[in-house]
Amino acid sequence: MQAAKLPFLYGWYWIQEGLRLFKLQPAALFFWSLITSILINLSNIFPIFGQMVLIVLVPTMTFIIQNACRRIDAGEVMRLGMWTEPLKPVPVRNRLIKLGFIYLLACLAVGFIATFPFVSELSQLMDNREASPEAIMAAFRKPIFLFFILYLGLSALFWHAPALVGWHAIPVKQALFFSMVACWRNKAAFLLYGLCWAAAFFTIQTLGELLLGAGLSPGTATLVLTPINLAMAAILYASFYPAYRSVFGDSIRDQHRI
Repeated sequence: MQAAKLPFLYGWYWIQEGLRLFKLQPAALFFWSLITSILINLSNIFPIFGQMVLIVLVPTMTFIIQNACRRIDAGEVMRLGMWTEPLKPVPVRNRLIKLGFIYLLACLAVGFIATFPFVSELSQLMDNREASPEAIMAAFRKPIFLFFILYLGLSALFWHAPALVGWHAIPVKQALFFSMVACWRNKAAFLLYGLCWAAAFFTIQTLGELLLGAGLSPGTATLVLTPINLAMAAILYASFYPAYRSVFGDSIRDQHRI
């Protein structure tokens, strides 16, 4: 697989394309955003085990939304039964599940590597009953920052991998390698992409604080912000497919359009 090297501004172009796809079928993508939010909340009901299951499902869920966006881009109307159609081939399912377990192991490894150098310091602090919440938060900043840096590399490994194993039947190891190379070649575009999304979600958080400052109750503020968060998440998920398409191309979609 040959990954294109794209200009810096493509990071913004992917978001614009995500918004365009959302405008084409807002109900379908809002539905997926809602389903994803429900799954995240359900995972919190079963601590540790629920989160682990959700992490394993991330590649599969990514492949589902990329397929949906490909069909939306081709002019098809997404119906309920179409969402799981990409998972019907057994080899595709098996590769995605395998990718999910590798992703889980990688996340656990990154968490261990980020925490291990600070275990002694954190243990002493947690055993100290007089430690203030501010001191505890300050102690956790280093491992959290290190985890964030390591997770960026992990994200690059898995960013394009679901589409590569699902659409091109590429072995998992090769898909991870191709994904890493593609993200490295387009690191400037991904930097802009990440900064734009960080700014967007920071704006929503600020809006929430302004609503509370204006005297709205937390319940009312949540009621106002929930559809905004779901729509924003839907645009984020929709932008995954344009990012893949512009880097690797999509010969199947192009053939359907001819």
